[in-house]
Amino acid sequence: MPARPQLGITAEANSSALFLTFNQLSYDGAIAQVLNLLHKIPSIEAEYRAKYPEAQFHIVAALGSGYWQRIHPQSAPAELAPFPALENGDFVAPFTPVDLFFHIRSERKDLNFQCGAEITEALSHGAALVEQVEGFRYLDSRDLTGFVDGTENPQGEDRLNVAVVGDEDPDFYGGSYIHIQRYVHNMYLWNQQQLKTQEDVIGRTKEENIEYPGVEKAPTAHTKRTSLKDEAGNSIEILRHSMPYGDMKERGLLFASYCRTPRNFTLMLESMVNGDGEGHTDHLLKYTRAVTGAAFFAPSVEVLESLGA
Repeated sequence: MPARPQLGITAEANSSALFLTFNQLSYDGAIAQVLNLLHKIPSIEAEYRAKYPEAQFHIVAALGSGYWQRIHPQSAPAELAPFPALENGDFVAPFTPVDLFFHIRSERKDLNFQCGAEITEALSHGAALVEQVEGFRYLDSRDLTGFVDGTENPQGEDRLNVAVVGDEDPDFYGGSYIHIQRYVHNMYLWNQQQLKTQEDVIGRTKEENIEYPGVEKAPTAHTKRTSLKDEAGNSIEILRHSMPYGDMKERGLLFASYCRTPRNFTLMLESMVNGDGEGHTDHLLKYTRAVTGAAFFAPSVEVLESLGA
């Protein structure tokens, strides 16, 4: 029987999410506590889904690129690598390494909070919380810039094909490479721009969410810099599970990419930050700045259940 992907990797979007990152502590027994929790994640998710079936509850657990060898030293995913940090003048994509990532999401904020608290308590002597970000659906799935987010996401069976490792790495079949970045938007500067300027920056109309024809799209448009093709002319895709976050002081996007290979995310990030070799970078980065960046691997359910067993 093939290994099963964690359900939250390909499930449709929810209205609420909690993104948690942790670093392992140096106490004796810390790794054992981490392993014990990871082993239980599929059963914890199953209990929530059984008790609250209407909530469409999911947890994805993933290990940081630099942490994998400590947790699973006998083998590693074929393409596991650190986050691809980049810097090009004012445009940056920093690497902020962390050991563990939990992506909790559902239709109920209270359940996300409750599960997050349980995970944090279960890791109390094994790992310290680094950051928690509460994501929410904004209007009709828009970013706080006002534009629809995730328009290019694969649909249906394509979600599995894009996001989940297949026969190319049989030992880690059913896993997924995850990259996260927390972006902070300069909402004051963005809101000063005329509507046409905003639409040109994105390459799509704001209200109707209609993408510009290719001939009308600037080479610096966000949709131009992230809509890439491979040598055979096929689209280079990722599955986005990004969500807006914020309060009255700071607002932004928790960007989350799931893919069967880390290469796709890396190519998109390089296209945004470094551009196309002709000076055309992503002008959306004039209005938002990445302050974190981390890479993970979310193993199959079977690999998770084998940890700590």
